[in-house]
Amino acid sequence: MSMTDPIADMLTRMRNALDRQQPTVAMPHSKMKVAIADVLKNEGYIESYEVLPGGAVSTGAPATGATPQAKFPTLVIRLRYVGGRRERRPVINGLQRVSSPGRRIYVGKREIPWVLSGLGVSILTTSRGVMTDQKARQLGLGGELLCKVW
Repeated sequence: MSMTDPIADMLTRMRNALDRQQPTVAMPHSKMKVAIADVLKNEGYIESYEVLPGGAVSTGAPATGATPQAKFPTLVIRLRYVGGRRERRPVINGLQRVSSPGRRIYVGKREIPWVLSGLGVSILTTSRGVMTDQKARQLGLGGELLCKVW
């Protein structure tokens, strides 16, 4: 099955896992997804991420018997929650895909949007890699606006 927008798929998987309060979410690996996960980790939106070779998905439970091995690597993201057991809520309140393969959205260094007046972040891909809106403003770079997280 071909996937036309892997980043939108990543954000949708994360959104669905957050709605179900899952501790982790697994998805097919790509360099762009790892770069986005790295930005989310540095900004404190997720706890951690790891790339499992061969697609062995770690669920945190002890393995019983043989686990099937996939052909491709898998990206596993450990989501972050705050609060006690009953008041537990996700750190990520919203994920929005801005640019898509059919409609690319490019912004200059002066047109980078603020997300919730600076409480959220925009993730851009620039000539120097994937970074947040704040870092792109500091470096004076524009680029493709991938998504917004708050």
